[in-house]
Amino acid sequence: MKKVEAIIKPFKMDEVKEALNELGIRGMTVTEVKGFGRQKGHSELYRGAEYVVDFLPKVKLEVVVPDGVVDQVIERMAEAARTGKIGDGKIFVIEVLDAVRIRTGERGESVV
Repeated sequence: MKKVEAIIKPFKMDEVKEALNELGIRGMTVTEVKGFGRQKGHSELYRGAEYVVDFLPKVKLEVVVPDGVVDQVIERMAEAARTGKIGDGKIFVIEVLDAVRIRTGERGESVV
């Protein structure tokens, strides 16, 4: 199993969710986060004073999937989240050793 984490622009969340639903991925965790990469924030003017916005709003989407669908999940996420502009985000893939359904104690790939 793999955990696929995507950091994307907030307004792309619905498109990414829909793309994953089409693949049969139903369970996911979504967190509102702030951060920056190469985009490095920007300056804004508020009541005549200029200030730097270092951390930009993003959405972190986490989904654990069987090894066989990882490439499809990554491809669909990237397609749905892409705007072609700086700050589109990143996708990370992490090995998952085990999963446990708390209610039943069931373990392994069947849990996801």
